[in-house]
Amino acid sequence: MELLCPAGNLAALKTAIKAGADAIYLGLKDDTNARSFAGLNFTPEKLEEAARFTHGAGKKLYMTLNTFPKPGEEQRWYHAVDLAAKVNADALIVADLSLLDYASSRYPHIPLHLSVQASATNHGALSLYKQAFNIERAVLPRVLSMKQVRDLAKDSPVDLEVFAFGSLCIMAEGRCHLSSYVTGQSPNTGGSCSPANAVRWQEEDGNRMTRLNDVLIDKAKVNEQIGYPVVCKGRFTAEDSDSPSYLLESPTSLNTLSLLPELARAGVVSLKIEGRQRSPAYVEQVTRVWRAAIDTFMAAPERYQVQTQWDQALAKVSEGQVTTLGAYERQWQ
Repeated sequence: MELLCPAGNLAALKTAIKAGADAIYLGLKDDTNARSFAGLNFTPEKLEEAARFTHGAGKKLYMTLNTFPKPGEEQRWYHAVDLAAKVNADALIVADLSLLDYASSRYPHIPLHLSVQASATNHGALSLYKQAFNIERAVLPRVLSMKQVRDLAKDSPVDLEVFAFGSLCIMAEGRCHLSSYVTGQSPNTGGSCSPANAVRWQEEDGNRMTRLNDVLIDKAKVNEQIGYPVVCKGRFTAEDSDSPSYLLESPTSLNTLSLLPELARAGVVSLKIEGRQRSPAYVEQVTRVWRAAIDTFMAAPERYQVQTQWDQALAKVSEGQVTTLGAYERQWQ
């Protein structure tokens, strides 16, 4: 299985490749991708450098174009496709129909991967994208159970990619409006579900509080772990409760090391590490662990076991230093 790793900058890209990544995914320094944070991502010049380094190492480079163009601004997204073609990107990760149409008609030689933001979760949807745009792969949303992944993989018309490690999104990606209710910016068009200009960190009476604009997302003692303020991972008080709790999702990270054999048997072709907004140190640690796990499994599938040091290493770089199997183990489905 392919190990696909994130790169928010050139240092992270080089680190991931040296640590054992098979492929890298990245985006431009604008809102054409869903990790549009200040200081992240690639200018056209840096993109060319990234492509030279990646291809020189015999690895693959995937360009992320997973936001939805605003009316009248489509040309910027089309230009991003042109840039990807110019540097010989090995695939485009796309959600928007017009971009899929533009890329498939203008550059039919570039493989298209359907972004998780398209939220395609059934055979009919995948078949439609395959017939209309000849996509080769689909990234599955992080809300599917293991049974749903297996059932979909049985007769999928395209290859399947899943998120193996990193920050969780509990929504059907591409369809979340929670953050736009608070910040006024849609993550599907603006490139960030919690834009930095809306984030507020405050300390008061021994407590640390995080806000999005004027909405209190979480509060903890200054010596406690507290996550980046995201609406679905905030603590709220319900009508039948006197104390706040994580009602939707807690700040934890997905870790599917224990599911590696099941994902392999299902025929999943690519394991994706989330974290283009994270540091090169995070990328290195996670890549090394997953490289070791995949190699261990491939060498002797019947004897594969998760090693304690792997879980310990991943917990250190996880949100809240806690990991979970996410929707794979939830019964609410």
